[in-house]
Amino acid sequence: MTNAAVHVEGPQPSLQAHVHDAAAPAAHAKGQQHPIKLYLVVWGWLFVLSTCSFLVDYFGIQGNLRWSLIVLFMVLKAGLIVAVFMHMAWERLALAYAILLPPVLVLVFVTIMVLESDYTRLIRLLFFASST
Repeated sequence: MTNAAVHVEGPQPSLQAHVHDAAAPAAHAKGQQHPIKLYLVVWGWLFVLSTCSFLVDYFGIQGNLRWSLIVLFMVLKAGLIVAVFMHMAWERLALAYAILLPPVLVLVFVTIMVLESDYTRLIRLLFFASST
């Protein structure tokens, strides 16, 4: 056999990519292990966010600020739980959109309805008050 060098124009798939693709199912079949430090950090953040939520009540914050802070802390905690403990951070983007996009859209539509309800109530009060 001779060692002849061949020069071919155009993109060539690398051998490394094929080896990586062939090894991926074997690694995935064993199961993916995440470092324990990740879970401890997330538990720490959940504890901090829960403490902040408790402090909102402890300091007696009232009104819209209270509910905004409580909802903010709740959404942050839910996001951490879904991303790490439900493994959504490692899922395909299409699956993440399929699961996360509908609740976000529901929140947007509820916000629109709340804003619209204030306007509708004002118009009804003005209309019915003027007819008497």
